[in-house]
Amino acid sequence: MKKEMSEKSLSEVHESVDTTKSSGSWRRFLAFIGPAYLVSVGYMDPGNWATDIAGGSRFGYSLIWVLLLSNWIALLLQTLSAKLGIVKGWDLAQASRQQYPSWVNYSLYGLAEIAIAATDLAEIIGMAIGLNLLFDLPLLYGVLITVLDTFLLLFLINKGIRKIELFIVSLVSIIGLSFFAEMLIVKPEFSQIASGFIPSALNGESLYIAIGIIGATVMPHNLYLHSSLVQTRKIKKNKEGIKGALKYNFLDSAIALNAAFFVNAAILILAAAAFYKNGHYSVADITDAHTLLNGIFGNMAPTLFAIALIAAGQSSTITGTLAGQIVMEGYLNLRISPWIRRLLTRLIAVLPAVITLVFFGDRELGELLILSQVILSLQLGFAVIPLIHFTNNPELMGEFKNKPWVKILAWTSAIIIVGLNIRLVIDEVTRFRSSEVGSNQIFSYLIFIVLTYVGGLLGYISFHPWFKKARSMRLTPHLPVDKLIFEKVSKFDKIAIAVDFSKQDKLSIQHAVSLGGKQTAYVLIHIIESATAVKYGEEVMDEESLYDAGVMKEYANQLEASGYKVDYVLGYGARAKGISKIVIESNSQLLVLGAHGHKGIKDLLFGSTVEAVRHKLDIPVLVVK
Repeated sequence: MKKEMSEKSLSEVHESVDTTKSSGSWRRFLAFIGPAYLVSVGYMDPGNWATDIAGGSRFGYSLIWVLLLSNWIALLLQTLSAKLGIVKGWDLAQASRQQYPSWVNYSLYGLAEIAIAATDLAEIIGMAIGLNLLFDLPLLYGVLITVLDTFLLLFLINKGIRKIELFIVSLVSIIGLSFFAEMLIVKPEFSQIASGFIPSALNGESLYIAIGIIGATVMPHNLYLHSSLVQTRKIKKNKEGIKGALKYNFLDSAIALNAAFFVNAAILILAAAAFYKNGHYSVADITDAHTLLNGIFGNMAPTLFAIALIAAGQSSTITGTLAGQIVMEGYLNLRISPWIRRLLTRLIAVLPAVITLVFFGDRELGELLILSQVILSLQLGFAVIPLIHFTNNPELMGEFKNKPWVKILAWTSAIIIVGLNIRLVIDEVTRFRSSEVGSNQIFSYLIFIVLTYVGGLLGYISFHPWFKKARSMRLTPHLPVDKLIFEKVSKFDKIAIAVDFSKQDKLSIQHAVSLGGKQTAYVLIHIIESATAVKYGEEVMDEESLYDAGVMKEYANQLEASGYKVDYVLGYGARAKGISKIVIESNSQLLVLGAHGHKGIKDLLFGSTVEAVRHKLDIPVLVVK
């Protein structure tokens, strides 16, 4: 874990796609395509399926217009998110860190992490249900298997942002094609579908379902994600370059989010044609929907349904992990190893799913899925309101601040979303407390405390920028730089050199002697890691240890022949621990060691010696690659 000096969002892929070299409008547009597709998967994740299925089965095609309204709101907010990243070069978390006091930022960070874990929980449940439906795999095993996809994002991020975008587009295509095929199977009535685009009165249960559809559509992690992903494109930083980037990213968002709308509409239409038309008016559970599809249309429709569910879960979990990295780096300016970040997020989400399955059974998993959506609803205002404040502010955005009509639409959308989500939270918390899981008194106290706190915090971020303008805009992203003092650095008396008998040794030794010269003493270090060496230590006399001792002696002889003072030490057992111990015992003032450039899974397989050693020592470490 380390503090990161760079302010670049997703620094591994920041400005990795150069759009400045693309000639012609069409090629430039193709260079910008991608970020919105990663965002769009959040609008068709398993958490949205329940509300779409419930709406279609209970009210037929009449709530399609609610989906369309949700899509327009999502397009507006995602466009504002992209604008923040393009114009200011900050993601939403970084912007919040610059504008709010520390206690607010820590609170917002905690809520964002909870929301991301809740998102991951929905993906886990969705994937587990999909595996169960497709392969009859028990839900508990399906939940545990989802831990293994921890390494998928790590592999893809090392291949570049374009590879991630291609993978996500492939999964989205699978979802879209699956539902297109299902439309051909269930044969909906297109005249009735068209009538669903006409707004109708909402009351009672239809209002409740509509609130659920809107509340589950705009997801907080997508706003963090989009403001960062647009920065993977390198653009010209002048007025024309920014205008072009805003235009092309809007087109990217419009295409991707409309594709997400058609997927959600297809789910609702499927439910209407398959269930509402056949008198099944109360289908709200994904598993029930799959079973009924099997009973009505045979094997093909439910198989396609399960495949789409798995694809939705897998694609959403990747984007959720990226959002987690953005949130941690943005709010805390802190980075940890990507695979640790991924594993922690997944384990936090797996734990409640496993506990629910073990102690309450499969049927309560649906309640847990609903609770995850309520948690997301709680967080939504804490992403939407700061985003609108930032993009409205002329000090931050300059001439690219929101126009008056955009401000009106944005605040209207925020009021609708926050208001409906407050209603949804109240209703769903009441429903959850009546369930077996939520009836515990401890849950009641926790829910009251959480709601009181988040309500106060929501009021603060809503009105703070208007009443505290003098101190609300801290535009400098760094602390003042201390005056540099240049002093003569004394020579190293002793330098340790870690060797492993690879081609890297030559470079490590060359760098060490160039720093120390012939007045410095050198210590060559090699760790023997064989099973016998681990067990017997210095007493081992096997073939490997004898050979290693011979190579070390040859290295020392060559250095001594060139006029250098050198000694060598063999260690036994764990490489990082052994190197650190010898360096400390030899009182060396500098350690030089080679790095072989292992990345991703290779780093897990072969070990990250450099990082482990660096954290054990308080002397300079020179890494030679």
